[in-house]
Amino acid sequence: MNMLLSRRTMLRGIGASIALPWLEAMGPLESWVHANDRTPAAPNRLLWLYVPNGMAMPNWTPREEGPLRDLPPILQEVREFAGDVNILSGLNSLSAERGGGGDHARAIATYLTGITPLDTTGPNYRAGVSADQVAASRIGDQTRLASLEVGTEENTGFCDFGYHCVYKGTLAWRSPTQPMIKEVRPRLVFERLFEGNDANRAERDDLRRSILDHVREDSRALARRLGADDRRRMDDYLTAIREIEQRIERAANFPRLERPELAIEPGIPRDYQEHCRLMCDLIVLAFRSDITRIGTFLLTNELSDRAFPEHGIRRGHHGITHEGPRAYDELTVVNRFHLRQLAYLLGRLKSVREGAGTLLDHCLICYGSALSDGNGHSKRNLPILLAGNAGGTVRTGRHIRYPANTPLNNLWLSMLERVDVRVPFLGDSTGALRGL
Repeated sequence: MNMLLSRRTMLRGIGASIALPWLEAMGPLESWVHANDRTPAAPNRLLWLYVPNGMAMPNWTPREEGPLRDLPPILQEVREFAGDVNILSGLNSLSAERGGGGDHARAIATYLTGITPLDTTGPNYRAGVSADQVAASRIGDQTRLASLEVGTEENTGFCDFGYHCVYKGTLAWRSPTQPMIKEVRPRLVFERLFEGNDANRAERDDLRRSILDHVREDSRALARRLGADDRRRMDDYLTAIREIEQRIERAANFPRLERPELAIEPGIPRDYQEHCRLMCDLIVLAFRSDITRIGTFLLTNELSDRAFPEHGIRRGHHGITHEGPRAYDELTVVNRFHLRQLAYLLGRLKSVREGAGTLLDHCLICYGSALSDGNGHSKRNLPILLAGNAGGTVRTGRHIRYPANTPLNNLWLSMLERVDVRVPFLGDSTGALRGL
């Protein structure tokens, strides 16, 4: 190979384009930045995964501080990644305690903002700017998408007392009055990542052609310029794209159910775990190809009453949380299922080589809930897991206890620092969280 490949090289075809992952032909990873980047280092990515309704806390919290050894039942799902995560105890969302009813809506709206939302059922809803959007406003111009917001449930159904439905299903807020509506349809997330226009999308549907068919000539020409290791990287990357396309196609072609009340929108997998994992894989593709460095994933909306009959849980999730300790066994099953999806994501990120490390090594991922005890709607001592080491800036494999009343938003300030975004405060923060 006689010349370096531009980091902005894309595979292009009629109506479609595919960003590339890091390749050795692009030069050292340390120089893998766009022209307007200010920091000469591999990019870090930030991701927030949210689960609703609190946790069976006795089955979540490690007994001792320090190294993660004897993991409690829920955390057994990430035992393979014990060296890649931290469990943080003692963090609180005290701004969510201000108000009467509507605890679930208030909790999630405050989670990434630290601002108590306006209690209204009308269109004058108001929250605060969320941590992910603070990052997107500062570094979003360095990638094609400033941020990516995905989920698995639309904002429908029961809304919390005295609060607009937008609150219970929204993590990201661009401004106090601009919620970032998540996308729940994998196919539309895929199209957004790879820039298929509407006309070309219809053509592919009619001819059953992959987006890869449209860039095949460009990809073959590029392969001739690459070394053997880079060709393997490209083959793996394009295979991952095609595999996701096929899974999305299967979901779109699944026959409709006869009972309307059980119908699922075409394109959304009937199997909830497959839905979650498709979204995880799309996030990995977005990070791997540097389409975005900021994301949020709402596994289910706050107040979700989804049942899990395939795991023996036929009652709704939200209802179970209001039975207190006597339902901890059932709640633990739900909590473990959700955490299993994080484990899947971590495995996918860790399987992608990036420079001398992995894609996970250049991520900082928060998994958590805005409630601890769902029965009492407690916003204190929240269940928080932090994964990845953000380019070696976080020491992992520990349970860390913070003093009482430490604001959760202090953690967000520390996460923002890992992408070189420094702000004096965020919501009710009192300073960046130390000791990570």
